Amino acid sequence: MQQTETDLDLINSVLAGNTGMYALLVKRHQRFVFTLALRFAKNREDAEEIAQDCFIKAYKALGTFKQTSKFSTWLYTITYTTAMTYLRKKKLDSTSIDNDEQVLQVANTDSSFDANTIEKKSTYKYLNEAIAMLLPDDAAIITLFYKGEQSLEEIGQALVMEPNTVKVKLHRARHRLKEKLQLLLKEEVKELI
Repeated sequence: MQQTETDLDLINSVLAGNTGMYALLVKRHQRFVFTLALRFAKNREDAEEIAQDCFIKAYKALGTFKQTSKFSTWLYTITYTTAMTYLRKKKLDSTSIDNDEQVLQVANTDSSFDANTIEKKSTYKYLNEAIAMLLPDDAAIITLFYKGEQSLEEIGQALVMEPNTVKVKLHRARHRLKEKLQLLLKEEVKELI
């Protein structure tokens, strides 16, 4: 099958019996599912387990996907609920990412070196540190909106909230993220002086 096939084409192919096409769906969405799982898990191993569980659950429930929303929204809903369930079972404090370097590796898909690489890594470092300081719901909303490019309605579906509630939470999360970034950058300036 071609690269231009939509998620719905792949889903229909899987449901028609061509189960190998599911690997393409996984490949298409694995990076972001893993990044979202890292927002909740304290380490890479837990995030990998959460991501794997998500794709297994999605595969088993693929026949129930109603196609009224994007597949990614449906998958991120599974990711969110799987992460929350996993963390409750492990009784972890699900504050966010523990290792910024892991997110840099996931976020930086360009393997070639250019003049802006170091600056990009620095930006990701501070942004991810600030996101790590947020509450899990704030981190999820910021991640889904900016990295996942989900609409307010899609985030609402994924997190089981009304779109207006998501809008308010996103506004507040942005404000808290700004405060965390200012705190981090203030500390960075102190280190430079």
